[in-house]
Amino acid sequence: MPITNQQVAGHAFLRQMYEDSYFPDHVVDQGKAILLRLCQRIEADRPSNLESLYALTQSATEEFNLLDREFAAAGSGIETVAREWICDEFCFVALAYGFVGADVEELASGRDW
Repeated sequence: MPITNQQVAGHAFLRQMYEDSYFPDHVVDQGKAILLRLCQRIEADRPSNLESLYALTQSATEEFNLLDREFAAAGSGIETVAREWICDEFCFVALAYGFVGADVEELASGRDW
């Protein structure tokens, strides 16, 4: 399902991670895919409130929890800076879909990174 939100479609997800050689591109690609799937779910499910949005972002957070193992296997990891960048992407997605009052901690609750 192609992304219809033009702001999202034109966004360079995880740009900072791609620019930092500490993060292997093939693993960052998987993180980008998680974020794009989140956007597709938002467009398909059309959450009507923050609780519904948080349920979708929780699923994406769980995928990032698993992805951290891939980073570790590649000699990297979701550490402080990467954690902030990923949370920034969650906030970007929330704002792009009109969820101005979304709380960053709730967007990525359940993270173990």
